[in-house]
Amino acid sequence: MKTTRDDIRNVAIIAHVDHGKTTLVDELLKQSGVFRENQEVAERVMDSNDIERERGITILSKNTAVTYKNTKINIIDTPGHADFGGEVERVLKMVNGVILVVDAFEGAMPQTKFVLRKALELKLPVIVCVNKIDRPEARPAEVVDEVLELLIDLDADESQLDCPIVYASAKAGTASLSIEEPGKDMMPLFETILDYIPAPEGDPDAGTQVLISTIDYNEYVGRIGVGKVDNGVIRVNQDVVIVNHHEPDKMKKVKVSKLYEFDGLNKVEVKEAGIGSIVAISGIADIHIGDTLCSPENPVPIPFQKISEPTIAMHFIVNDSPLAGQEGKYVTSRHLRDRLFRELNTDVSLRVEETETTESFKVSGRGELHLSVLIENMRREGYEFAVSKAEVLYKTDENGKKLEPMELAYIDVPDEFSGSVIQKLSARKGELISMGAANGGYVRLEFSIPARGLIGYRGEFMTDTKGNGIINTTYDGYGPYKGDMMYRAQGSLIAFESGEAITYGLYNAQERGTLFIGPGEKVYAGMVVGETGKAEDIEINVCKKKQMTNTRSSGSDEALRLSPPKILSLEQALEFIDTDELLEVTPKSLRIRKKILDPTMRKRAGFRKS
Repeated sequence: MKTTRDDIRNVAIIAHVDHGKTTLVDELLKQSGVFRENQEVAERVMDSNDIERERGITILSKNTAVTYKNTKINIIDTPGHADFGGEVERVLKMVNGVILVVDAFEGAMPQTKFVLRKALELKLPVIVCVNKIDRPEARPAEVVDEVLELLIDLDADESQLDCPIVYASAKAGTASLSIEEPGKDMMPLFETILDYIPAPEGDPDAGTQVLISTIDYNEYVGRIGVGKVDNGVIRVNQDVVIVNHHEPDKMKKVKVSKLYEFDGLNKVEVKEAGIGSIVAISGIADIHIGDTLCSPENPVPIPFQKISEPTIAMHFIVNDSPLAGQEGKYVTSRHLRDRLFRELNTDVSLRVEETETTESFKVSGRGELHLSVLIENMRREGYEFAVSKAEVLYKTDENGKKLEPMELAYIDVPDEFSGSVIQKLSARKGELISMGAANGGYVRLEFSIPARGLIGYRGEFMTDTKGNGIINTTYDGYGPYKGDMMYRAQGSLIAFESGEAITYGLYNAQERGTLFIGPGEKVYAGMVVGETGKAEDIEINVCKKKQMTNTRSSGSDEALRLSPPKILSLEQALEFIDTDELLEVTPKSLRIRKKILDPTMRKRAGFRKS
């Protein structure tokens, strides 16, 4: 017999990047009394890793739970970036409804559409929360119309269109059900969740069924599976069978050694959990996303959509430059291999493959941001390695035609910059689909563009729009190959010999282009020290000292003035490198180099290629 469990609500918070999901969760936690009166609470308490806190983005979905009026509300905070869309698709299987957070000024954005489509396909009810209504330029009434239009575009059914709307300011900690009345606290949002999000249903007397939707990893206990109890009861020390909807042959007996539920930010050990509970299970080494834990008498897997395939790949290579091993703690191929395979424990959208040589691994992910976060994490842990330029993963269709991943790019730019953006993206094989006015003197452009056309474009885009443009992309499946394209118009300035960069050598070099290094930095032959204005590479000697002569001309010994070097961030360096270059990554430095360091060998390879 199916029954509903009224003392639980499971809800996910979905939104575009920066619309205030994580801040909203903070307030819900504070106002439900999770923290003591005098407890110091960090902002964005859910973003637990350093990179999330620095960049102000959510990368991994997080579980938390609050209690309101004797009802336990399980809340899942999800990422907003397209690169982490794999996270969002999976967690929606655990919930019975979603809160769609929309910025009262920016309105519905591309990523809003992407996550909302997933929720509507699963027939989940939606609560619309218009956030940041205290922004000076907020336009809540228009934003509500935009969201309703979006719901109609996405074929929402009657009940989904009749969704409640809450006006909130997560920063001030207030919510209200009408635009006119200012809110006092978050209670209107809590009430709406209780009234509108259905309680979980299931059969408490049937065999156990728990679908694992996310994986957590902990050094001490290993893999932890997180999922919702769909039917039956799960208990500590119970024998269960792991089955999987996409792998019919999988059948493995295991024992549940520890069981946790979420309470505030903590996991609390429990002896058993019933239908609708979101639980974390540890002690099963071989547990994966999409697995269903069932009682042995009736092992039926719960259907589960496949995780999106990666579209972009890089090679991670053992560092073999002349400066290798001086700054990193972990430098060997065994270290690199263990670390990359360990990442697969928690990141489902990632693939790691071994290549013909033991020195190099092919790592594929959902986008540049996805892979750059991995590189930054490894660098902070003390790893030293080199990476190649990101390249897209091609496929062939049944007629043998080459296909490549396509993206939809939505771009908001001030009117005066739209011409240069259209010109640049057309050169990168982008097709302009639509162009219209956005608010505040901006133009909204929509492009269909190959994923490789966007590699290395974001930095250029920021320069072209003087930092005023917004670019958002969503994956749009595979399309026919669009032909070859030029990635980079500038050549590299290459160091000619090894040593230390000296002011005199740099002074002569800076006439040739923009330098990436300053005096006193270690360089080696084949290292890229700057970019030229022309298309070909130029070799220069930055270690050159001034020859001393006994004749002095007046004015020759005045101080040499160097322009400040252009210091590249990790993202900029990954965008800059060309197909014949590598980026050397150590905990302290980022150095760009040619794959072939020896100039003669490099020229030979160039002739062979041409």
